Amino acid sequence: MAEDAILGYLEKNEGILDSGCFAVEFGIDHDEIINVTKSLNGYGLVIAQDIKREKWVLTDEGKLYATAGSPEVQLYSVIPAEGISPDELQKRVDPTIFKVGFAQAMKNKWVERVKQLISRKVQHVDDKVKECLVHIQAGEVVGREEIDALKRRKLILSQTWKGYSIRKGPNYVPKRKKAATDLTREHLQSGAWKKLELKEYNFNAKGLPPEGGHLHPLLKVRQQLKNIFLQMGFEEMPTNNFVESSFWNFDALFQPQQHPARDSHDTFFLQAPSTTNWLPEDYVERVKCVHESGGYGSRGYGYDWKREEANKNLLRTHTTAVSSRMLYKLAQKPFTPKKYFSIDRVFRNEAVDRTHLAEFHQIEGLICDRGLTLGDLIGVLYDFFSRLGMTKLRFKPAYNPYTEPSMEIFSYHEGFGKWVEIGNSGMFRPEMLLPMGLPDDVCVVAWGLSLERPTMILYGIDNIRDLFGHKVDLGLMKKNPICRLGLQ
Repeated sequence: MAEDAILGYLEKNEGILDSGCFAVEFGIDHDEIINVTKSLNGYGLVIAQDIKREKWVLTDEGKLYATAGSPEVQLYSVIPAEGISPDELQKRVDPTIFKVGFAQAMKNKWVERVKQLISRKVQHVDDKVKECLVHIQAGEVVGREEIDALKRRKLILSQTWKGYSIRKGPNYVPKRKKAATDLTREHLQSGAWKKLELKEYNFNAKGLPPEGGHLHPLLKVRQQLKNIFLQMGFEEMPTNNFVESSFWNFDALFQPQQHPARDSHDTFFLQAPSTTNWLPEDYVERVKCVHESGGYGSRGYGYDWKREEANKNLLRTHTTAVSSRMLYKLAQKPFTPKKYFSIDRVFRNEAVDRTHLAEFHQIEGLICDRGLTLGDLIGVLYDFFSRLGMTKLRFKPAYNPYTEPSMEIFSYHEGFGKWVEIGNSGMFRPEMLLPMGLPDDVCVVAWGLSLERPTMILYGIDNIRDLFGHKVDLGLMKKNPICRLGLQ
């Protein structure tokens, strides 16, 4: 109906000046006129030009006052000539009407309050607010001063009206012939194809985006790192148990039971099940001895080691707990050199900010062989990080309970123009390795770093909560680029 009305009108007239007026004149919904105009304009049957007009419309509160009157007039009308107490006046009008109306009536100097009596100051008032609202509702012009007053009271708001002026286009015809989108069997059999007008194929039109899964940036970087470890001959450790006992997470690593990291302020302990059911007793006894009185060339820590502390279950604070299990398992067989790695989630009871979360991913690599030295560790680190595109490395002495010597790893970041800490490393202490049953000449070099930090640098993310957690924008999953880590 709207299409016939527009094309028919243009056949006898130069154009349509205002689609809004045209819709009113022909009794057609303006939205329908707009939709048809867009279609006709797309096919070149008409040329449409935008029309925009700002107009004022009433808010819900404004519509209420346009019908019932402004709150100040409503309040004024219930005040008797002799006056009324505030409590009694509040009973006669709605609480909202009283609150707004009394303030406006006082401002207009229509009423006065003397102690506990509210009385009229004038004998007659005009409801100019209602008059202005009614005029605006009817589409009539209202003065700027009145508009500003109504805006301040949030009784009106601005609304942009959009329409078109329409004239004939280069492909104008009084009646549009609908183009066929498909050539069917019936068209061929009947011969209708000879006169059939086919819709032009738009080779520039974009197809529907293919639906499919999208990899998180962390997964992309993780896969690249995994490939690097595999290229270097490492074997992945099983890291599927997030819950670990304090024994494997701390005690087996020669970390004393009074260490601050074992406090509930730093570690998530489980309430149920709160303790582990089984530990290798002979190994537990050797660990207890080395903590209490030392051995293997160590004096130990000299305290009373408690089994109940070792039995406590927790969310693992590092994947080194998995390393301790793997090394113990390795020690139960005739020794074979091994290279292990893991990339998985760990948990720490930390305050959440732009660079810290209570859970994150740790990357860990270790090499277990006879006669390894600190020089071997440094050489492996240069090899590993060069495959990440980091060739400028520095090392700084550090302290870890279960490695000696220990080193912090720094790399020069060209983008930041400074040295950035990228990881930690060291050689596992004899107090950790020998109670497991490994030969005396076997050494283990290891290093670790977080997965989040290199991912944030690669993808230009400065807040870890934008990368991992419930606040992540799902658009990041769909649009993040392929990860390439400067492989050599």
